[in-house]
Amino acid sequence: MTFLFRDTVPVATGTVSVAFTERRLDLGDLAPDEVRAAGLAEIAAETGATPYLMHQVHGTTVHEVTATDGFPDADALVTDRPGIALLARAADCVPVLLVGENGAIGAVHAGREGVRRGVVTAAVERLRGLGATAPRAWVGPHVCGGCYEVPDEMRAEVAAAVPATHATTRWGTPALDLGAGVLAQLAAAGVPAERVGGCTREDDAYHSHRRDGAAAGRLAGVVWRTP
Repeated sequence: MTFLFRDTVPVATGTVSVAFTERRLDLGDLAPDEVRAAGLAEIAAETGATPYLMHQVHGTTVHEVTATDGFPDADALVTDRPGIALLARAADCVPVLLVGENGAIGAVHAGREGVRRGVVTAAVERLRGLGATAPRAWVGPHVCGGCYEVPDEMRAEVAAAVPATHATTRWGTPALDLGAGVLAQLAAAGVPAERVGGCTREDDAYHSHRRDGAAAGRLAGVVWRTP
């Protein structure tokens, strides 16, 4: 099985599918080339679409995909074209998938800096720029606020920008809840969201950098449209 979760949404221009990959696949930049290539080939076979990756840099750049070549520095992808599978990779950060009723789609990698700087909001705005009406979101597996311990100064900095991120670990130390921050940003943008999956650190069904360090692979949120 390629996906731990998969859902299908009818849109005006066909059907959009959203999915999150399972741990057997490692799609990270540090994975051996043949391992990542095998994972992408499996996604292509499962979706019937061409997978498109971005080089994620913890920023707010949104890249519009108009062809299937390239590997842009970005943390969000959008397209209104069928046959392209957009991927947002993560191993504790928040992968977010966006779907508009017109069939425009987006994939967002929301890490700590991306949440603080508003990458999800930027992606929603860009999707609407492609004519997307009534966008919806799927928020994938990520580290929970009870596990994501950070220095107090870091919590204060991020929470000053996105108050919903303020959290405390289960053992009583400062933490960030990036998922809560993303959900708050989506709500503020008028985008209903579905939460998918649990905490990546706690559940070994997912890749987790917090749990496994440099050895962690990367899962992916995947979204594609079929005419």
